[in-house]
Amino acid sequence: MPPLLQVENLSIAFNNTPVVHNISFAINAGETLGLVGESGSGKSATSLALLRLLSQSAQTTGNITFSNENLLTLPEEGMRRHRGRSIAMIFQEPMIALNPVMKVGTQIAEAYTAHHPGESRNMIKTKVLEAMLAVALPEPERRVYDYPHQFSGGQRQRILIAMALINRPQLLIADEPTTALDVTVQAQILNLLKEIRRTHDLAMLFISHDLAVVSQIADRVAVMQKGRIVELAPTETLFRNPQHPYTRKLLASAPTMHTDRSAPLASV
Repeated sequence: MPPLLQVENLSIAFNNTPVVHNISFAINAGETLGLVGESGSGKSATSLALLRLLSQSAQTTGNITFSNENLLTLPEEGMRRHRGRSIAMIFQEPMIALNPVMKVGTQIAEAYTAHHPGESRNMIKTKVLEAMLAVALPEPERRVYDYPHQFSGGQRQRILIAMALINRPQLLIADEPTTALDVTVQAQILNLLKEIRRTHDLAMLFISHDLAVVSQIADRVAVMQKGRIVELAPTETLFRNPQHPYTRKLLASAPTMHTDRSAPLASV
């Protein structure tokens, strides 16, 4: 069975300055691939290229095949059918991604009506409440009328996940979805994503700079350095026996309960 998403020889440049160099990876149906690397390694540019959301100054080459279609050559109308429907994205900063002066129910509804313009008002409300329940937002019948500032950081991230899930996508791109959250809320969001993946049979590209977070959710991990994928392996294999020097440095730079606090952390 072919992969759900196949990226081949993807390169990205901005104003002729390369930022991603000839990378290739695949994601199977129901699988989570972790894409990890330090800031500036090209992770977010890669995720935006999958949805053709890069600025007009970007030059993108290669192939991105999703459901037997090359997304890079698809007409814009065809691409709009995929965005938010078969491929959805969660961004890392919910207060920026959400409109502060619009009720959250309206924002979740917009994600649905963009692909179902003729749907009845009752059905739209039903879908919004179902999406809020799916991400364990409390009292959705009441809170659907609240504004983003009335929710905690973790709850705002759940709202973004509800918006991403309302159209039942096949692939979810999660770009640093836990970065702005404290460790307790971070664990809750990771558990939620794992549960949603199981119940929705969802494939996921999970992007993070934190190997410890990626280890909790990914089936395979791709390590990115300076726009190149330097290592790609099953999660357990990569953590037990990393092959690339950069991967080993990333692992060594993460403190553990046994880290010598008098010694400096490894630098990548």
